[in-house]
Amino acid sequence: MLDQPIAQIKGLRVEFQTKDGPVVGVEDVSFDVNPGETVCIVGESGSGKSVSSLSLMRLVEFGGGEISGGRLIFDRRKGGELDLAQADQDLMRHIRGNEIGMIFQEPMTALNPVFTVGRQLTEGLRVHRGMTKEQAESRALELLKQVRIPEPERRLKQFPHELSGGMRQRVVIAMAMACEPRLLIADEPTTALDVTIQAEILALMDRLKRETGTAVMFITHDMAVVAQMADRVVVMFRGNKVEEGTVEEIFENPQHDYTKALLAAVPKLGEMRGKAAPEPMKLMGVEDQKIAPIVGTDKVLLRVKGLTTRFPVKGGFFRRTIANVHAVEDVSFTVNRGQTLSLVGESGCGKSSAGRSILRLIEPIAGEIDLDGVDIMQLDQSGLREARLDMQMIFQDPFASLNPQMMLLDQVAEPMRNYGTAKGSELTDRVAHLFDRVELPRSFMRRYPHEMSGGQRQRVAIARALALNPKLIIADESVSALDVSVQAQVLNLMMELQADLGLSFLFISHDMAVVERVSHQVGVMYLGRIVELGPRARVFENPQHPYTQALMKAVPIADPRKRKSEKDLNFKPIPSPIHPLDYAPAPSEYNEVEPGHYVLTTDSGY
Repeated sequence: MLDQPIAQIKGLRVEFQTKDGPVVGVEDVSFDVNPGETVCIVGESGSGKSVSSLSLMRLVEFGGGEISGGRLIFDRRKGGELDLAQADQDLMRHIRGNEIGMIFQEPMTALNPVFTVGRQLTEGLRVHRGMTKEQAESRALELLKQVRIPEPERRLKQFPHELSGGMRQRVVIAMAMACEPRLLIADEPTTALDVTIQAEILALMDRLKRETGTAVMFITHDMAVVAQMADRVVVMFRGNKVEEGTVEEIFENPQHDYTKALLAAVPKLGEMRGKAAPEPMKLMGVEDQKIAPIVGTDKVLLRVKGLTTRFPVKGGFFRRTIANVHAVEDVSFTVNRGQTLSLVGESGCGKSSAGRSILRLIEPIAGEIDLDGVDIMQLDQSGLREARLDMQMIFQDPFASLNPQMMLLDQVAEPMRNYGTAKGSELTDRVAHLFDRVELPRSFMRRYPHEMSGGQRQRVAIARALALNPKLIIADESVSALDVSVQAQVLNLMMELQADLGLSFLFISHDMAVVERVSHQVGVMYLGRIVELGPRARVFENPQHPYTQALMKAVPIADPRKRKSEKDLNFKPIPSPIHPLDYAPAPSEYNEVEPGHYVLTTDSGY
């Protein structure tokens, strides 16, 4: 390639000043980005991947960082090369947005809630390009069409909170592309999105890159996304670059131990083909790992029948109920002892509401819930308190579910204190034993939540859920916020506990590869109903409902030779779950296509 690289990072070093002295965020990192190429920077939390990109934008200084070494050479359209590390902030202000665009992870914080989408899209064009109001508005409309937002004219007048997550992310991409930057930096742009929306956004970015010739620097911890997007891959670990190569080299012949471990920890869709029962993942560098299939039993522990949960929509002068959100609609399933049933689906499909309704953290309006012979729906408050000894929940965000002011010892002991199941020294021994179970050192019992990493906090949440020896644990997206290698360890821990203690899990997730790894049974949810239910092998290898098929198609596969193109993905927008008060939905009726494999025959709206 005779072309000059658009960006060259040479020996970058970034330090953060803390009260304990300087902390090095990035130690000595060098790589280039060429025109029309996508370079993926992979690594886990704290590896320095975001710090590198924020340095290139010179935004790292606003977060207390300081570029203490290295050069950041950027090839401008006109005016030759420039070392961004030496540029003053006035010049950087011109380059940001105009020549280097950035897409952030969380679209809601990247958009201003008080201005319309149209105003935010036209602002950069008028500042950087000196366009008139009319020119900027027609360009904004063109951009929204490019990112394939439905009804773009209407969207320009709307505010960010009126758009779904996927649409907001498209607006952010349109803003980043507005001035046709030479380099686009995307920092985890799809982490917060559903599988189907993620697939569309990735295909969209790939197409825009080909059409405009922009170079892309893509930061992610998801190896399947890397396989989908990258031309070259830079692997980072603890502030250093440990490996760099083409996407095929990295996936098919990784050299560094860390890269190998990262790839080993990624659950891949299709890995469980031909296996009857879930089994833990083989992790790199873990010896004496007992990997045996987890068969469970065929005795039913939880039976749910006709579960229906609706939320009132209030409006008008007297705040009367004017409509209902049909969150869970006529859902039935069973969970066996020592087995896992997974509920999968996209945001808003009702899977979390279903989990919370079973514990009666939200009150269902109809249905039967039978847990080991106890009718949960008929219990009063004290009976429900008693029943919760047998069922516990692990939430998605462990930091929000732990008390920041309590020592971890007290948090894990609290359920046993509340229920009087252990006292005094026996209590401390039991907590120590639970810490051993979730593979945390006993010295951590004296720590506070902020002194732990995300994966360690999630282990504490699991230990707390186990404190009362429950029969059923409802895990709501309990690994989705974790790094790949930590996620693999936590999943293995949950499976080992299931094998040892005979626990049953209701596992709620949108990650199909994880679900394939852990489940005995799978229920696919769409708009509050289960559209397909059956043994994991049947649902994954022979999906019958069109929605299940679309979901399977959207899952990115960690293999650069199996990329999806935009034409493979044609999703229908999800209809609204809000219906007027007099709306009477049809009951869910199923067709048994194979023994134990049911497909919804009622119109599901898909």
